[in-house]
Amino acid sequence: MSIDWAALGQVFGVTLAVTVGIVGLFTVGIVGTSRRPGQEGETATATAPGAGARAGAMAAFALCAAAVAYGIYLIVAA
Repeated sequence: MSIDWAALGQVFGVTLAVTVGIVGLFTVGIVGTSRRPGQEGETATATAPGAGARAGAMAAFALCAAAVAYGIYLIVAA
C-alpha cells in the first residue's frame, strides 16, 4: 500500500482554506447582526445594526448555507 502524499497535502490545503473561509463568513454575519455599543456618556444603550450591515450579514449567512448545502450534495451524490 502506498500513500500519495501530494494528493493528501492538496486535500488538506483545500480543506483548511475552505474551513477558514466559511468560519470567516460566519463571523462576518455575526458581527453584522450584533448590536453596537452606545456613545460614551450615554446610559447603557445599544443601537441596532444598519440596513447595510444587516444585508451584508444575511448575504454572508446565505453563502455559508450554500457552502454547507454543496458539501452535503457532494457527499450524497457519491
